Amino acid sequence: MIHIQKATINDAKILSEVGFYSFKSAHGHSAPKKDIEEYMTKNFTENVFFNELSEEKNHFFLVKYNEVIVGYMLVIFNLKNAQIPFKNCAYLSRIYLLEAYYGLGLGKQLFDFIISLCNENQQSGIWLNVWVENLRAISFYKKMGFEIVGKSDYQISATHSNPNHVMFLHF
Repeated sequence: MIHIQKATINDAKILSEVGFYSFKSAHGHSAPKKDIEEYMTKNFTENVFFNELSEEKNHFFLVKYNEVIVGYMLVIFNLKNAQIPFKNCAYLSRIYLLEAYYGLGLGKQLFDFIISLCNENQQSGIWLNVWVENLRAISFYKKMGFEIVGKSDYQISATHSNPNHVMFLHF
C-alpha cells in the first residue's frame, strides 16, 4: 500500500538518508567516484534538507510503502523554463525512490498524485531534467507522456557535469 504525505521540517533527516541512497544507486556511476562522493556529502545532509524544507516554494512529499519511507518528491509550481513555451508549469525537481522498491508499480501511482496536485494548483504541465544515460527513467517518463524538449547540464563538481534531457508533459 502506497501513501504520500507532505514533508515537514521534521523530515529533514529521513529525506537526507533516502536522497543519499537513491541518488547513489541511480547516479553513483555517472561521474568519477571522488566527484560523486563530494557531491553527495555536500548535498545530502540534514541541514541542506532543513533549509530546502524551509523555502516556501519547495513542496516535498514523502512516499511510504507498507508504512516504510521509500522515496520522496520535490515539486516547485510556476517555475519557468526557457525551453518550454507554456506558463504555469510545475518543475518536478526530484522524484527519488530507493532501488529496492523499483518494479512495484509505485512510479505510476506517484505520477497520478503529481498530476492531481498540479491540476489542483492550476498548472498547465510538468517539466523535469533527467540524465541522458538513465534509460529506465527516460522510458518511464515517455510512457507517462513526457517528450524531450531540450537539454541541460547537471553540475556534479567543478570539473564534471552530466548531460540531461529536459522533458515536458503538457496537460
